[in-house]
Amino acid sequence: MARIPLEDNFNDVINKTQRGLQISDADLARQADVTLADLKAIKGGTVIDEAIRRVARPLKLSVAALEALAHKRWYPQQPIFPSGFAAFNTVFEDMTVNSFLVWDARNKVAAAFDTGASCESMLDLIHAEGLKLQYIFLTHTHDDHIADLARLAGETKAEVWASELEPAPFPGARTFKENAHFHLGPIAIKTLITSGHSPGMTTYYLTGLSWPLAVVGDSIFASSMGGSPTHFAEQYRNNREKILTLPRDTVLACGHGPVTTLGQEKLHNPFFAR
Repeated sequence: MARIPLEDNFNDVINKTQRGLQISDADLARQADVTLADLKAIKGGTVIDEAIRRVARPLKLSVAALEALAHKRWYPQQPIFPSGFAAFNTVFEDMTVNSFLVWDARNKVAAAFDTGASCESMLDLIHAEGLKLQYIFLTHTHDDHIADLARLAGETKAEVWASELEPAPFPGARTFKENAHFHLGPIAIKTLITSGHSPGMTTYYLTGLSWPLAVVGDSIFASSMGGSPTHFAEQYRNNREKILTLPRDTVLACGHGPVTTLGQEKLHNPFFAR
């Protein structure tokens, strides 16, 4: 897969946080001791180091991580799975979106996580590897993540699952509660509700692959997290309590942007680095 750009720039992080905390421009400028002109400039993407450092503090963002993001100094090192894991990046309107496939190479059973804009490449891999798609798990039901659900479910006859807090708009789809458990041979899958970006946003935590894996949807991105103007505190709390507490070597398969790892995000994500 070609190198996928980071989902958010430094100004996206600033804007998401300001909206989530419901702080006006005037209040943020006052708390950060910057001019409204400089605040407007950095919110528009102009790199002004001193203003970025000052604004980070009242927004409770890591100064060093936000400044590094502004200067494009970091990109996550990509973890390698010898087998059993594949990521797909497809174009949806003016953005790209990810979907993922996990499988047990011995018994050839697989699970898909979201569909992205198109499941064609995923179906190609399923056929090439001789896999049986047993489950389609949805992180949430925003259009970009389930755009090709009907095709993937129709061609594979896989079970469709989503949180009971955000059921899938698909006939016969099933729902789970938090801490539900599924298995693909030796691969164990546990559901964690990381709501905020959407009511039933689900993180799937998997063990039994080369690395522990968390399919996080739009909960967390490399160097950022999903936006939520109305439930920001809930999302941030769930991310910290349910994702940031997973093992440090956990791979994060994000809904947008590149794959990353929990250890890297603890060092480089402005929301979580300290």
